[in-house]
Amino acid sequence: MKDEISKYMRYGQLLDVMYLSRSGEVTKRRIKVLKLQGESFQVYCFTRNAKRTFLIGNVLACIPVINREKDVI
Repeated sequence: MKDEISKYMRYGQLLDVMYLSRSGEVTKRRIKVLKLQGESFQVYCFTRNAKRTFLIGNVLACIPVINREKDVI
């Protein structure tokens, strides 16, 4: 998971992640990875509109956000 997160950080890719919080709650977040620090990473969380620090081990799934522009006729 760490290599995957690192790759998305290099490309500036937005991610949708399923994350297990400290309280044991599973949450879905839309994030941009700012920095990797050992077993944690700092992100900008668009769900909370704030910087957050996540533990890599608590990420259950991560999917890159793909924006598709629609053709206007």
